[in-house]
Amino acid sequence: MQWNEDEWIMLSALQHYVYCPRQCALIHLEQTFEENVFTLRGNRVHERVDTPQGEQLGDRRVERALPIWSERLGIIGKADCVEFLPDGTPYPVEYKVGKRKTKEADMVQLAAQALCLEEMFDRPVTKGALYYYQSRRRLEVDMTNQLRQLVEETIQKVRDMLENDRLPPPVNDARCRDCSLQDVCMPQAPANVAAWISEENDHD
Repeated sequence: MQWNEDEWIMLSALQHYVYCPRQCALIHLEQTFEENVFTLRGNRVHERVDTPQGEQLGDRRVERALPIWSERLGIIGKADCVEFLPDGTPYPVEYKVGKRKTKEADMVQLAAQALCLEEMFDRPVTKGALYYYQSRRRLEVDMTNQLRQLVEETIQKVRDMLENDRLPPPVNDARCRDCSLQDVCMPQAPANVAAWISEENDHD
């Protein structure tokens, strides 16, 4: 399928959407982004992998900051690190700040990279890894059919949101605590308004 320039979706948008649809819209629809200690720490972590370069490590060729895309899905971005196994199979490695998470957001982003690499290099990518700096460990991820389906569903949801120019409502839960967009998003605002209306009604 041929995509117009404004129809391509950034890989990072998929991670943002699964974590919080409103965060995704604020960043990718309204072009809003605010730094906090967590995003600054993340930027520092990615300095090591954001400079395009390649090297040979043992029996693997390693490419960092590799541009990737999928013409079929209309997604584009950059892989932190792709290790090419001795037989040429790509093995994406996504670097993350903090501890290992239970959220699917990071796995969706990694799986989307795998789908891009499959299309670009015409060979199956069955595994990848998430590297969390705080634990200094890799979490290997199997590219299951279920995860692949979730990637494609998320792409469609992000595309619908962007095409409809729709800002989802705030979630106002534990995800908001460390989000750099709190001041812009104002997740407590609807609850505060509802409480004010209720209080006013009680006084009537």
